[in-house]
Amino acid sequence: MTSHDTWQGDAVGLIDAFRAGERSPLEELEAVHAAIDASELNAVCFTDREAATAAARVADVSKPFGGVPIGVKELTRVAGWPDTEACVAFKDEIASTTSTMVERIVTRGGAVLAGQTTASEFGGVNLTRTVLHGATHNPWEHGKTPGGSSGGSASAVAGGIFPIATGGDGGGSIRIPAGFTGLVGLKGTFGRIPLGPETTYGNMTVSTGCMARSVRDTARWFDVTNGHDPTDPLSLPPVEGWERELGSHLDTLRGARVSVAADWGGAVVSPIMWELLDEAATQLIADCGLIRTDDVDTHVPRMGGAWSISGMIQIRAQLGDRYPACADQLTPEMAYGLATTADKYSETGRSRIEQRRMEVNEAMAKIFDPVEGVDFVITASNPDVAFNAEGPLASVFGGIEAGMGNNGQLTLPANLHGNPAISVPAGTLDGLPIGLQIVGRHFSEPLLLDLALTMERNRPWPLVAPR
Repeated sequence: MTSHDTWQGDAVGLIDAFRAGERSPLEELEAVHAAIDASELNAVCFTDREAATAAARVADVSKPFGGVPIGVKELTRVAGWPDTEACVAFKDEIASTTSTMVERIVTRGGAVLAGQTTASEFGGVNLTRTVLHGATHNPWEHGKTPGGSSGGSASAVAGGIFPIATGGDGGGSIRIPAGFTGLVGLKGTFGRIPLGPETTYGNMTVSTGCMARSVRDTARWFDVTNGHDPTDPLSLPPVEGWERELGSHLDTLRGARVSVAADWGGAVVSPIMWELLDEAATQLIADCGLIRTDDVDTHVPRMGGAWSISGMIQIRAQLGDRYPACADQLTPEMAYGLATTADKYSETGRSRIEQRRMEVNEAMAKIFDPVEGVDFVITASNPDVAFNAEGPLASVFGGIEAGMGNNGQLTLPANLHGNPAISVPAGTLDGLPIGLQIVGRHFSEPLLLDLALTMERNRPWPLVAPR
């Protein structure tokens, strides 16, 4: 590497290089900005270079992320930055607040806010292509999507621009792009990282976190950002030692029961891809001494329609009196969703949503019952490899027609019940990454990280896309 190249290792490695005097935060930021200017990924939609340069000049590299240039997802607020929801209707809006997670990664962690990354409109689909910014590309293959909604963050991290970036996951929006781009993507237990300030819960499925190249980067991120904040009364108490305790739970994992479910959440998965993922799961089970069991019913009632209806109500409220005049400015998915759910939210509809939520909770509780259930469910992060960057959403998976609604079926159960779940790189198919998803009980993130660490050690992956 030269000082003109961006760092191609993980964020923890960059901190070590800063502390050893091999790199400087200002050099790295300049390299990042040069990479943004040269990139054809369309992953970064805004930079405040003057403020970032000032922060890099005084960065304290003794902090956990001191001087590390990070990307911030377009749907995560930074005061003074665009607050667009990736929607043309809000293209002139400026944020007046900074999210608790970003505030912590800057003040506690010492990170430098180097740029805003593209996202899908309102975070609604697993495709980062909007009217406002166009299509974001997958660094493994231009013309393929990095997924969504944290697609710009995933593309920029896997594409060698930022060493780490923020993500958010309301239905799979961390794990889906992680799986498509060969990154680590952990969705924590609901409430693990606060959503404040000015918290709105919507359908109560959103968690925030990061798009990372390594397991230790993910652990350090959670070290810095987790813990209760009064602006989010549902946020959890702080937990320490995420990075320090990596690898210390392997004895606990030995003998844990695991179900390997290709059709988790009622999904249809590409048979060819599943063969590779099943092989990776089998190796992980052997490496960790897990017990594979097929005697637990992993069926989860579908709640995709209810999730969509309740989510669209929140989006409709955000648009306010701009809608329906702004309908032709929306992406096709959002315009269709708003139009088709307009008359479906009522007293009766609300009661049905809550009934279905209860049914999902009961089913998930049985699956993860400490006595009769399993400790983990292993499945795919996505039903197939990345599809076209311009869309439409995939409807055929490994030659099997399953409809566009199949795209998020694998990830949604963990959001609905609030479970932690992680996507781990598990190889490639046709030159594109595939991700293995591991779902655990509430509060089991340290165990998920150690499972991911085992894969990282035994089946190492490239930290950035080879192309």
